[in-house]
Amino acid sequence: MNAPLKKITFGQAFHMAMDEAMAADERVILLGEDIADGQGGGVYKTTLGLSAKYGDARVRSTPIAEQAIVGAAIGAALVGYRPVAEIMLMNFITVAMDQIVNHAAKLRFMSGGQTSVPITIRTISGAGRGFGGQHSDMLEAWFAHVPGLKIATASNPADAKGLLLSCIEDDNPCIFIENTPTYRTSGPPPEPGYRVPLGKAAVQREGRDISVIGYGRPIADALAVAGKLAEEGISVEVVDLRTIAPFDAETVLNSVAKTGRAVIVHEAVKEFGVGAEISSRIHEELFRDLKAPVARVGSRYAPVPFSPVLEKDWLYSQADIEAAIRKTLG
Repeated sequence: MNAPLKKITFGQAFHMAMDEAMAADERVILLGEDIADGQGGGVYKTTLGLSAKYGDARVRSTPIAEQAIVGAAIGAALVGYRPVAEIMLMNFITVAMDQIVNHAAKLRFMSGGQTSVPITIRTISGAGRGFGGQHSDMLEAWFAHVPGLKIATASNPADAKGLLLSCIEDDNPCIFIENTPTYRTSGPPPEPGYRVPLGKAAVQREGRDISVIGYGRPIADALAVAGKLAEEGISVEVVDLRTIAPFDAETVLNSVAKTGRAVIVHEAVKEFGVGAEISSRIHEELFRDLKAPVARVGSRYAPVPFSPVLEKDWLYSQADIEAAIRKTLG
């Protein structure tokens, strides 16, 4: 019997979630470019071994055709399957926008609730690896704007497994965002059967002076900044959304009502981002309780540069988070 793992990477967490879901439900199938063992088990090897275990009928390598991948997944979902479609990079998801926005998101509404579309679209992105402007964008705000879609991303490997399992088991179309630079980052594994409820945030660090709200990769940066500022007596609360849409407004508002101040951080460009919606909700609900305007931290409003020097300058940083906290505290 294998000894329990002390740590798992994000990549391992994704593999474990799909393996567990396929073992529990034969309706779960995987589709995507090069995901079967014969083609290498995916570009990041997260599906390696699954076609050998469950067969090529349930783990299907596809042509380079994002419209076909998502369209086939929607069709399979309508006849009872629970497809997990991998779109290799988030920028490429734009090719399948019609299938996602006009079909997956709307079919339950347009059928009067007679049909559901339980598909999960796994997609990968993130700046900092020199992949350039067409391979690095975080486009979650586009999809959060579409009623009928659920959008999730994890800040640690345990939640990555729990969130992905919850997406696969949900009866609505879900987009699960994975982050390229954190793929080999490790953390404690979850307990067997661990699930993260969609739409439920987590307070990753309690604080009293200011709330930092984010999701995915920036949560680790926010926690690092919070630890640094604690040495000066500044108490920072860190709220991890986990689900971007629908976001857990109750947890966010309770946190900001307690601290009176908020900074929202995400890797995507700051302008027109998810942070703007959350900031607006905080101002609308808690205007009289706020001790300062809500601040936002994001990356620069430009395509992601290829040059490492420019890419580093483009990307948000821990220094940006710290500066926003200090400014908001006054």
